[in-house]
Amino acid sequence: MANLSGINLAMQTTFNERGEVDYGAYEKLIEQYIDAGVHGLVLGAGSGQHPYLTEAECNKLYELGIKRINGRVNVICQSSALNVDEVIRRSKHAEGAGADALMILPPYFEGPTDDDGLFEFYREVDANIGIDIVGYNIPQSTQISVSPQLLSRLQELKNFKYIKDSGGDFTVHQQYIQSGGGVLNGCDTIALYAFMAGAQGAIWGAANFMPHETVKLYNLVKDKRFAEALELWSRMLPSLLLIQTTEYIPSVVYAAHARGFGTGVLRKPQRCLSAQAGEALKASLRPLFDL
Repeated sequence: MANLSGINLAMQTTFNERGEVDYGAYEKLIEQYIDAGVHGLVLGAGSGQHPYLTEAECNKLYELGIKRINGRVNVICQSSALNVDEVIRRSKHAEGAGADALMILPPYFEGPTDDDGLFEFYREVDANIGIDIVGYNIPQSTQISVSPQLLSRLQELKNFKYIKDSGGDFTVHQQYIQSGGGVLNGCDTIALYAFMAGAQGAIWGAANFMPHETVKLYNLVKDKRFAEALELWSRMLPSLLLIQTTEYIPSVVYAAHARGFGTGVLRKPQRCLSAQAGEALKASLRPLFDL
């Protein structure tokens, strides 16, 4: 079982002004994030606009990324797709390239929503790969909730070792933790409390623009320095609340670029923030510059 404890940064994908993947900027960004002390990188994450990347682009990002990372931090590759054969194909490619784990959404568009159907989906994928699976609970985007009971069943599979929980329901999150499996928080605005409750770490989109701060927060909680963690959290929270309640990916990419990470370019159909939204986001980031 891969040790995915700590901050696994859900990495943005760098694009040039023509909307093409900028692989040179991507490799530079990997170095910046490793230098910031993150424990892992999630390639092809939702924050990396996975739905708008082709399979070939994902494969190249994974190959280049794994080679560049060279074992210095964990690598999680998202191999989500709508049909099982494609999930298996993408998963095998990422595994062959050297990924430590795979992040896989349930079948999120008019697929099965009952526990038996979701279990069968993951069971078939599990039977065809040999590295850890990170399941993904994000009901606000998929309209599918992974129940605590289903999670307990999934943990019986050979490779299903973790779940990323972006649902934001702290009761469910704690039920997941109580199940005894690996839980990685994916909801930015409860991260501090998830760490305190026993989550092993996070797959964190906002870490794209606050990598140093997210690592410091995790380490403070790990060291039981809770007062310092709460003070840091008070500086992080304004921007976290804003991005969670507005346009998430455009906001993350904008904030990251403002703080020196990435190209700041989105791929269509994502749209750049308005000037007004950009100013509001900059204002929410100011407490971070006082650190």
